[in-house]
Amino acid sequence: MPTPLVSIVLPVYNAEPYIAAAIESVLRQDYERLEVIAIDDGSTDRSRDILERYRKSDSRVSIISRENRGLIATLNDGLALAKGELVARMDADDIAYPSRLSRQVALFSAEPRLALSGTGIDMLIGNRIIRGKPNPIYRPGSLRILSMFFTIFMHSTVVYNRNVIPEEMLRYDPNYVHAEDFDLFRRIADRFPVHMIDEALVAYRIHEDSVTSKHKRQMRRTHLTIVAENLARNALLGDSAALEAIGAAVTSETVARLADWVLALEREISAQPGEVRRAYEDGALCFFYFLYQLIADEEQPRLTHEFLTRTGKWGLIRRRERYGLLAAARAPWCSRISLAASKRVDRLARHLQSVPAASVLPGHGFPDMA
Repeated sequence: MPTPLVSIVLPVYNAEPYIAAAIESVLRQDYERLEVIAIDDGSTDRSRDILERYRKSDSRVSIISRENRGLIATLNDGLALAKGELVARMDADDIAYPSRLSRQVALFSAEPRLALSGTGIDMLIGNRIIRGKPNPIYRPGSLRILSMFFTIFMHSTVVYNRNVIPEEMLRYDPNYVHAEDFDLFRRIADRFPVHMIDEALVAYRIHEDSVTSKHKRQMRRTHLTIVAENLARNALLGDSAALEAIGAAVTSETVARLADWVLALEREISAQPGEVRRAYEDGALCFFYFLYQLIADEEQPRLTHEFLTRTGKWGLIRRRERYGLLAAARAPWCSRISLAASKRVDRLARHLQSVPAASVLPGHGFPDMA
């Protein structure tokens, strides 16, 4: 592949605190043949002014500003405007490390039949970086199956290869609100080779105003729908009623139905051929944790206790959470205190395991990983 143009699609909506660092991290890539398509989706803060400053100083930046139409419409507009053979995603609150694009372009050059690549991430919380680690479930040949159960790549790490992906496929579907990336990745992975560079090349920012934080409930309902569709398409548990029910309401009845469904899925997976069974087991385990978190976030320890007891999965959760949930059967107030303490311990652990952002964000507002 000769030196390709990389189009970076950058949706922006009220990203004033973060957009400068995000766009600067893109413009300072060690791969320079790129264009940045920044779409201001009706921001009411100073995001547009900040973008204009970069547009005036760098001809690779173009800005589209219009009324608010939502993320999916914005993403599809960006894809339609992109001129590059490769299209990269970037979120307005994340930071790309300097070698991100060069590493991904090199991958596509080495494997021209590759349709999609993603990378690992570090987490950026406030002014601190928590280093990501390689994930052992990303084994060769596993991604198609894993894509049935969860979003295999963080959205702002992906690059699409338009030489491989048909134009009609490279579109985000508005029927999958707040999980449009999960839907697109599973459709691509089902037909074409995809690859994970299991090394952190993007710092993913965690904050309360992110799309993930603000639309968690809708995102989870859509996620459940996609998993149900994937399993039915692959002749694994076509009955999705338990997933629909838990998405609508978390009650003792829906938790019991879900637990039975989880055990039935495990039986189906155990009958799969050995060469694919491991990937199905990994995907199902990730989905179990998704379901566990969905129930635990209701802050009704009795329901979480019931789910873990019915599925026999107590051994999969952390010891301190286990103590708190076991108390729920007899003393719910004690359990709530224990779980609150667990969250405080988590925050402390994150603080101790993190490193100062200043040590990786020197001067420019983005990490230097050289």
